[in-house]
Amino acid sequence: QVQLVESGGGLVQAGASLRLSCPASGRTFSRFAMAWFRQAPGKDREFVAAISPSSSITRYANSVKGRFTIARDNAKNTVYLQMNSLQVEDTAVYYCAARENFIGMIATLYNYWGQGTQVTVSS
Repeated sequence: QVQLVESGGGLVQAGASLRLSCPASGRTFSRFAMAWFRQAPGKDREFVAAISPSSSITRYANSVKGRFTIARDNAKNTVYLQMNSLQVEDTAVYYCAARENFIGMIATLYNYWGQGTQVTVSS
């Protein structure tokens, strides 16, 4: 089992920045690909960003490319999502997810999920 706990969400104005953190406990963190997804009210959960176990590969949704950066620190068992130039459309609950070995952009590929952290961007 892998336990994930997101933090760092909050209420900010458009144009501001936030950094989400997701420490993991349980199994060997460095074996897991990590990802961030988000879900806005009334919408499906959507992919935001993913990173491979060694950080050699990253993927981003087109809507966040150039504004968000995913990173991980395997020594701290933590994955981060740096969010810059936040827009009202980024308002959602953000979830951290993990799966063994291979990076993916589809939610059903991920076995482990955190409880989510709310990000609200006001205009």
